[in-house]
Order: sequence, then C-alpha cells, then structure tokens
Amino acid sequence: MSERDALHGLLRQSHRARPEDLPGMARQAAQQLGADDMVLYLVDHEQRQLLPMPGPGAPPRESLAIEGTLAGRAFSMLCPFGGATDAGGARLWLPLLNGLERMGVAEVVTAAPVPDSSVAAFEADASLLAELVISRSQYSDTIERIRRRAPMRLAAEMLRAQLPPLTFSTGHMIISGILEPCYDVGGDAFDYAVNGDIAHLALFDAVGHGSGGGMRAVMLASLALAAYRNARRDGFDLIATYHHIDTAVRDHDRRGLITGVLAELDQRTGRLRVIAAGHPSGLVIRRGKVATVLPTPTALPVTLGDRRPPVVAEEALEPGDDLLFYTDGIIEARSADGERFGTERLVDFTVRALADELPLPETARRLVHAILAYQDDRLQDDATVLMVRFLGPSTVQATWPHRD
Repeated sequence: MSERDALHGLLRQSHRARPEDLPGMARQAAQQLGADDMVLYLVDHEQRQLLPMPGPGAPPRESLAIEGTLAGRAFSMLCPFGGATDAGGARLWLPLLNGLERMGVAEVVTAAPVPDSSVAAFEADASLLAELVISRSQYSDTIERIRRRAPMRLAAEMLRAQLPPLTFSTGHMIISGILEPCYDVGGDAFDYAVNGDIAHLALFDAVGHGSGGGMRAVMLASLALAAYRNARRDGFDLIATYHHIDTAVRDHDRRGLITGVLAELDQRTGRLRVIAAGHPSGLVIRRGKVATVLPTPTALPVTLGDRRPPVVAEEALEPGDDLLFYTDGIIEARSADGERFGTERLVDFTVRALADELPLPETARRLVHAILAYQDDRLQDDATVLMVRFLGPSTVQATWPHRD
C-alpha cells in the first residue's frame, strides 16, 4: 500500500484509539508499508531510558539506554539511524517527534535495509503516532505510567503538570527546558509562550526546598506561574507582569520568596528584554564564546517588589546566538569533595556541547545530566535550564497585537 493509504488508516483508527491501541496501529501501518513490524518506545522522565510501549500483539522488548545505542542516537540527534537484527534483517530507528518535542523512538523491523527513498514514509507514520501519544496522554494515565521509573512525590506531581512541553520551535527560534530531579522537585519552574513574533520566557526558583516535601515551594512556584500567565494573557508588559506576580504572591504568603527571570524576545529583530529578579544572570553564547553575561539583579525577588522598581535590561541577539537561563542549583552543585560546579564549568560545558552541533534539547539534557553526574546523582537543589536558539528573523509578517 502507499504512504497515503497507511496514513489514512492511522487517521481513521485514531479517533477512537486508546493508548493501548497505539502499538497495534503502529504494527499495522508498518506492515502496509512493507515492514515486518514497528515497535514504539517512550522516553522516561529523566531522559535516560527508552521504554517499550506494551499492547495487544506487541513483540517483547527490553528497555534501551539512550547512551550508546542506535535507538538513543535517533532520539538524541532527531534523525533516523539504521542497523541490523540478530536474525539477519534490518532495523530503522526513528525519533517520535511532536514538533521538536522528543517523545521516544519507533523501531521499524524489515527483511532488508529500508531504501532512502522509503524512509520518509515511515517518518510520516512515526510523526502521526507521536501526535497520538501526546493527545492520548490527555485522557489516560497509561502513557504517564510507562514513562515513570520511580514513584513521584505529590509536590512533583503538582508542579510537573503545570509545565509546558519541554521543547518548541517556530522555525526561527527554538526553546528547550529541562528540570531535575523529576520525581522530587523543589521550587523550580519554567514557562514560555510564543504569541506572534514575541516569545515570552520565564524561570522561577521558589524558596522552601525540603519543607513539607517541597510543597511550600511548589505552591509558591504554582502561584507565580499562574500570575505570570494571567498577566501575559492580559497583554501586560514586562514591568507590569513583574508587579502582577509580586502582588499575587505577596498577598498569599508575605514571607515567601521567589527569584526569577522574565524575558521577551522579538523574533523579527532579535531584541531581548529581561528582568532578573535576584536570579543568576543569563548567558548569550555567540560563535563558541560567551558574548554577554546579562546583568543581575535588575529587580528584587518576588514579594519584595514594592521596595524598589524593576529595571529592564536589553540585548540584541544575532542569528545563531544561544541564550541560556539557569537556576542556582546548576552552579551551586557540589562534587563529593565539596567543589562547586560553578559558572566557569557551566560555560565550558555549554560551549563544548554547542560546538558538537547537537540539537538544542539534547544540549539541555546533557547539561543537566552533567550536573547530576558531578554530584553523583544526588542533587542538593533543583537544576533547571531554559535555553533559546535564535535562528533569525521571520519571513512571515505576524499581526498578533503586542503592547510594549
């Protein structure tokens, strides 16, 4: 059958499909394209393992490490990789992508290597299946259960449900964030939205780590996220947004404290505007070097905003620039002998990862895993990064209203 017929078959089944039906649908679509089988793997929340998705008729599979496997390379590099089977056949590994959000991989099993001219047909099926993984996760716990490799504490359950997708691209800009630890968070959170030409970015770090299982910090971070979105959707500028968040949190908990970064990036011009509220400054990396260390603080932490007016810092990004925001859990990570990870090591690692021309979500993943390895996988604080790659001005003129 043709690629079109296989896609139409998936679409017809998708309207009433449960998550448990997806492995069978994948197998049927692959067989229509001449393959023997297709197996779906979902990435775990720590982004270390690819976990097979069980379903009626799905062949038995073991979980696969991302590091050191062809499946992991397809996941990391966002492109297909081929290999051989033990029985003399062939495998094609495809990333499961929702935009640039990495959901896992698909394993296509064939009698002979898939010719280059046929790879696109399997990629199309994998793309639709990734969309179905996303949409079905809204109506069922099945996909979430597969992706968990440890019990999730209540505070982490609350906070992670409020985060946006880890990666998003407009074609002229890529945003990628990651938060660790997955199952026992403190008070870190990030958010973003792209409205027309303007990308809105935020990173928060609330106090209260360890208190009530991190619940106080998560409550503060949740309130900051809600107030941020409320202000953003009402069209507030950066200064008004900062005051809106500050007032909302102070009215709820006068002794609460949140550091954070609020930013806006114009995709047409590269104009970046930032408020750093008692938070570590961001870095602009250009052509393999740190071009700018953004000023900080330009405002007091949230709940202290009535004591001093905030200042908006501005920077002009160039096409190809990478912007890195991070919480203090990154640079304050300590090795077994007490040595801090520090800003210099952060810069060195980030520059080297970017020099390898890795996709931005892979750079963010490896950066946070390097922090974990430095502390022997025992974080003393949340480690969160939010990265932006500015690719260049949009060729499409947007008309979305924006009040500066």
